[in-house]
Parts: sequence; C-alpha cells; structure tokens
Amino acid sequence: MPNGPGTGDYPAIMEVDPSLPGHVIYRPADLSRLRERKLPIVVWGNGGCSADAAGSRLHLLEIASHGYLVIAAGRILSGPGAPNMREAVAQPAADGTLPDAAVTAPDLVAGIDWALAQNGRRDSPYFEHIDPQRIAASGRSCGGLLALRAAADPRVRAVVVHNSGTFPVDNKLMVGGVEGSRTLLNDLHTPVIYIMGGKTDIAYQNALDDFAAIESQPVFLASQDVGHGGSFRQPNGGEGARIAVAWLDWQLQRSRRAGRLFTGKACGLCRVTGWTVMHKSMPGEAK
Repeated sequence: MPNGPGTGDYPAIMEVDPSLPGHVIYRPADLSRLRERKLPIVVWGNGGCSADAAGSRLHLLEIASHGYLVIAAGRILSGPGAPNMREAVAQPAADGTLPDAAVTAPDLVAGIDWALAQNGRRDSPYFEHIDPQRIAASGRSCGGLLALRAAADPRVRAVVVHNSGTFPVDNKLMVGGVEGSRTLLNDLHTPVIYIMGGKTDIAYQNALDDFAAIESQPVFLASQDVGHGGSFRQPNGGEGARIAVAWLDWQLQRSRRAGRLFTGKACGLCRVTGWTVMHKSMPGEAK
C-alpha cells in the first residue's frame, strides 16, 4: 500500500536523518506550520523487534500527522521502493537458537536523547519545536515489550502497547535478548493502554494478565477482533491508530475531548460497536 500523509492537520512524511543512523523519523512535513505548537515525542518498537522501521508506517504517519515526532528504531525495509523484507526478519540458527533482536529498548531511548538534543541545536530544523515534557513509548508485538522497558525512563509520560504483553517469567520466546518478564510492569510510572486484536491475537492472554497485574497506574485495554496483525495494514493505520492518537492527545496534550473516549462508566470507546474494553484506576475510579 502506498504511503499517505495521514488524516491530521499536519500532513506527514517518513525520512531518515543522517544524524540519527539506524532510525526512521515520521514528522509533519512543514515544521513552519506548527507556529507555537511543540511536537511531543513518540518512540516506537517494531513488530518482531525487527529492523524494519517502516513495517508500521501507515500507523506512524497517521500519528505524526496529528502533530507528533515519531522515531522508530531500524531502517526502511518495506513499502514503496524498499529492499526485500527478508532482511528485516531475524532467522533462527541451524540449531534453533534465536538470534539477538535487531532493535532493543536502548535504541528507543536513543531516539529520545537525539530529539531532545535537536531541540536545543540552533542549526537543527527541530530547534525549539519539541516539547521535552511530552514523551511516549509505544510498540507492536515484540516491540511492545521494548516500549514497556523504555517506559521505565523517567522522561516517558505515556505508554501505548499494541498486540503485546509480558510473560510470567523471563524468557527468550520471541527474539533473543528481549526482556519479556512481567517484572517489566514494576517500573511503570505512567498510565498505559493495551490495544489488542481479540481472542485470536496470540498476545491477548498476555495483555489480560498484564491488566490484572498492574496496580500502580491507570490501565485501559481495548480490543477489536482483527487478530495479532491489528489494523496496521489498513489505510492510515485503521481504528488502532485512531485510538492510539486519542490516548496520546489525552495523556500528552491534556485533551479533554480525547479523554472522554476512555473515562467514565459510559466512556466513548465503551459505546463503539466492535470494541471490547476493560479499565481500572482511571480518573474517577477507585483503585
């Protein structure tokens, strides 16, 4: 599917900046249109913890078009003009040993460091265009585990996990070197949303278990019967992207309108056909 600019007020582009090797940037194409508005930062972990930072490009372009700077670890290995996707997928060794992940949580944190440094550089196109107080970590499947690890960074203020969840004990089931233990949840210091693909999503039970285990922070789980692949291949990232943008707008931009989608017994998303929701410790609810 061809790339698009997203549906937000700031048509978005995907690019590689030579000052940040090993990452792909999604941002509003015309930064001058921001005027006094500052860009929140969203760092992204790819599905499969792969090197393909374009595998979720429709979703990430949609987020960027709503006035966000999105940084995905990896390279452009899929989509129009990209090389063969096989390069992005880590292959087991002959003895079945899983290779190390192509991207890791420190790669996500490196995206935060880079963006904040760019914000202070007068020769950067991002000079004073970034809000250092509004940072989120997000990711898909194995990349969702990277987002949960990166969420331990005290600068992170919001977390969005897609089609993912932790495991009862440390394991190497996905890709070698990826921390997947439920102890990741101990470091959460910010509200978190899980956007899942229903009972056929292989990570669905993991997310339910995470929901039950999280006690320290507000948690929302939204599920639509689309399977583990989510809505990432749909135009503009589909419903999953719409929900993610709303969560980011609420958590980082303090949008009351966006917040109404998630709060109250009759929350906006609670009334949308096709979505199943669970929530606890949300504003107005007892912990």
